[in-house]
Amino acid sequence: MYDYMLGGTDNFAVDRQAIDRLSELVPEAVPQARVNRAFLQRAVRYAAAAGVRQFVDLGSGLPTQGNVHEVAPQARVVYVDRDPVVAAHARRLLDDAGEAVFVQADLLDADEVLARAARFLDLDEPVAVLLVSILHFLPDDANPQAMVARWREALAPGSHLVLTHAASVAQSRSGGGGKVIHRGSSRRGGTRSPAEIRTFFGDFSLVPPGLVQAVDWRPDRPKLVSTRPLPGYLMGGVGIKD
Repeated sequence: MYDYMLGGTDNFAVDRQAIDRLSELVPEAVPQARVNRAFLQRAVRYAAAAGVRQFVDLGSGLPTQGNVHEVAPQARVVYVDRDPVVAAHARRLLDDAGEAVFVQADLLDADEVLARAARFLDLDEPVAVLLVSILHFLPDDANPQAMVARWREALAPGSHLVLTHAASVAQSRSGGGGKVIHRGSSRRGGTRSPAEIRTFFGDFSLVPPGLVQAVDWRPDRPKLVSTRPLPGYLMGGVGIKD
């Protein structure tokens, strides 16, 4: 579904039908998906410019449409997702991707993912870990806080933590439409407040401008027209381990 929202071709009729229906219920869904991908690209470029040459994308979905290995082609990239259909398609898509691999695993099992990523990455060197539009699918009772803390602990100094997260202050904007579409999802989570999202960074230093609307995190170009933002709808930020 995400691939379809980004204009890709690696999707099925059922995906397109679901997103078309979602767009009727939540008109901002597709624009926000594109905001999310644009944020990922800017954050990857930022980390690469800072000297990071290794990336882990947790809950990646299909690695298509301007994903990490395309933005940073000289870097080593590990994509992680537990969906077997995604895994089958991802490995095909990455056949000619150079230094990029796919690991089928549950991102909540941080020790397992770390062990498998270490076969491809040097965890004694800086790594950028991406949790882009995934944490709001994980409820607190799944303890995503412990998973992220395990990564923060394991990473070398100079590592980056990149995330976007839907924020609860805008729940009333879209109502329950998204919940209808995602009722059959294997992950059920919810939005969190900006303060709760900030805790995922732990003691990592936030790169200016901090945790802000994803569209406002180091934009590539200035806004030509002033528009009212969706208040906290999709927050984004990058932290660095000192």
